[in-house]
Amino acid sequence: MSQNINMAVLIDGDNIPSANVKEMMEEIAKYGNPTIKRIYGDWTRPGLNKWKSLLLENAITPVQQYGYTTGKNATDSAMIIDAMDILYSNKVNGFCLVSSDSDFTKLATRLREAGMVVIGIGEKKTPNPFIVACDKFIYIEILKNRSEDKVEAEKQSKTDIDKVTKKEISLIAASINDLSDEEGWAFLGDVGSLLQKKQPNFDSRNYGFDKLTPLIKSTGKFDIEQREGSKSKYKLIYVRNKKGNVG
Repeated sequence: MSQNINMAVLIDGDNIPSANVKEMMEEIAKYGNPTIKRIYGDWTRPGLNKWKSLLLENAITPVQQYGYTTGKNATDSAMIIDAMDILYSNKVNGFCLVSSDSDFTKLATRLREAGMVVIGIGEKKTPNPFIVACDKFIYIEILKNRSEDKVEAEKQSKTDIDKVTKKEISLIAASINDLSDEEGWAFLGDVGSLLQKKQPNFDSRNYGFDKLTPLIKSTGKFDIEQREGSKSKYKLIYVRNKKGNVG
């Protein structure tokens, strides 16, 4: 995923906490250049006051949307209409949809059908249909951990960091099998890309690891080998299922 692509960042202000906006924007910058940054909500509501100073600091444009009828989410409608307008303007190559609301599932699907890269950011409570509709989905809780001091991070690790289970090990093992050569070895970069395609919310940081390599090492289920790159000064990492580890 190229960092050179232009991205539209659309934030559901009614559905996302205001904390850690700085960390969120830093995360988005890894995947593209956020040329359009908008947040949607009813700014007459006291509950959105915490956002106001953060919007200036991060150059995010607030979009006012009144809730005209009870039981209808006007913010969702405004965000979806804007997204389609931006899509047809041909000004961006990708979108970042920041919400924990499954109402954006169809929007994410439609944008990907149009050839857009779609990154989702939301809380762990986000319904799975929205998660799998994105190319990649990032949990806000990961960003929260990064911004806390050491003591608070340790507290967070008990509640926010998932354990690597048999399900994740089987997913990794199957992906290695899909890509392996005759001796069972697969390039780790390709494995990581395939994991992302199979499960958009797969992220080593969910399990307390900065990278995929230490996560794989921690399981004890895979062989890891470093090889010299023919055209690069960096060593290439290859992985293989250990004997008896069936994917």
